[in-house]
Amino acid sequence: MLIAIDGPAGAGKSTVARRLADALGFTYLDSGAMYRSVALAAAERGRAPAEIASSLRIGLGDRVTIDGRDVTEAIRTPAVSEAASRAAADPAVREALVAEQRRMVSSGDWVVEGRDIGTVVAPGAALKVFLTASSQERARRRAVQTGADVSTVLAEQSARDERDRTRTHSPLGPAEGAVVLDTTGLALDAVVGQILALAREAAEGDAAPLSSSDD
Repeated sequence: MLIAIDGPAGAGKSTVARRLADALGFTYLDSGAMYRSVALAAAERGRAPAEIASSLRIGLGDRVTIDGRDVTEAIRTPAVSEAASRAAADPAVREALVAEQRRMVSSGDWVVEGRDIGTVVAPGAALKVFLTASSQERARRRAVQTGADVSTVLAEQSARDERDRTRTHSPLGPAEGAVVLDTTGLALDAVVGQILALAREAAEGDAAPLSSSDD
């Protein structure tokens, strides 16, 4: 079974997806970490992201690695976030990473989060969720994570949102059939609980058993 969780920055995708995968015993995939890794490597090597996207060895899990080097913290800086957003708009980069993501999730049980999982990577996912929140709430959350000024985060976030929504390839938006869930004012456990319920409904519809560490 594959659960696709999409949404803009600060909507809570990563935290929710990790918690959901743990609860279900599924494998978690942060597709955004792949774009961040490409952006970081391109900047460090003075290369265009499209030139290296298909050749990088990106390791995903509790720690993120590039060709064996731990970059878990390095890919989370504001500069890399901005560069990753630009790299994600490059069709050649998207083609390379989408192909790898599709290969990874072709079998097994997955919770995959990103911006085009339900629309492009896995449109046939058993459950598609689009997480969102008010722009102010998303900026506040990101500011707490990074220690940056909220107004600065909000300005950068607005620019990135616009770029993600209007890019020619894989623009950000809910997939057909996706459940749109506004997380503004909702506690993490409440969000995860709602998606767990949706996942169980989806599994029943497929007549497939759904295990959970909560059971």
